[in-house]
Amino acid sequence: MKIEVLGPGCQKCNQQLEEANKAVVQSGLTVEVAKVDKIDRIMSYGVMVMPALVVDGQVKCSGRVANAA
Repeated sequence: MKIEVLGPGCQKCNQQLEEANKAVVQSGLTVEVAKVDKIDRIMSYGVMVMPALVVDGQVKCSGRVANAA
């Protein structure tokens, strides 16, 4: 499984990265978490509002911080 956090590095993007990492620790699974800040890569997902959360290539959340719970 791979989780990507899309965003330029704003406060909410950093919060989303923290929440994604918390969720991985809570799950006990082996998951790759990556931060994507390259605008061309972000646009390839069709995301217009950040932060965005991508799981295995599918956008699961955009425009808000999804919490780990």
